[in-house]
Amino acid sequence: MNQPQPDIRQAFTKTTLLRSRDLFRSGFSRMQIRQALAIGQIERAGRGLYLLPQGDITEHHTLATVSKRVPQGVFCLLTALRFHGITTQTPHQVWMAIGPKTWRPSIDQIELSIVRFSGSALTEGVVTHEIEGVPVRIYSAAKTVADCFKFRRRVGLDVALDALREAWRSRRVTMDELNRFARINRVALVMRPYLESLT
Repeated sequence: MNQPQPDIRQAFTKTTLLRSRDLFRSGFSRMQIRQALAIGQIERAGRGLYLLPQGDITEHHTLATVSKRVPQGVFCLLTALRFHGITTQTPHQVWMAIGPKTWRPSIDQIELSIVRFSGSALTEGVVTHEIEGVPVRIYSAAKTVADCFKFRRRVGLDVALDALREAWRSRRVTMDELNRFARINRVALVMRPYLESLT
């Protein structure tokens, strides 16, 4: 007598996104994954990445997808500004910080803009949020503002200034936080006149 096949959807109880390796760990074979795709129990969200067809997809679904593929990365600059609601920019790329020697990731159908940070500029100010059951690492609002000044030639000084003003106006940052991350990013002298204009 054949044993009933386990329902692959049970593997998605805590998250809407799973990688192949997660499904293998849960006891599902490649054949079972292919069968589940064929009958519509799951959908492919990217290479080796799956979700439920009726999964609870949020506005930050792309961040969850990228985090599953690049868990050591940290969302930064325009992507972090957008997440914190301190920009009117809608970036067409996903901005991510990685270490100086980290392999450069590439994801099907998602354009990544990679920035390399090192030392405390990479590790400080990281906040982990849970999106669709996936841990997502994003720099804090204050760290992101300081990063925009550090990379002002890449994102534009006007973007950095707008982010600073909006973060301050909406009380997303404190002066102590801004000064701390300005020092970490070695842009304290650059930011000083703009910080002084806020007070």
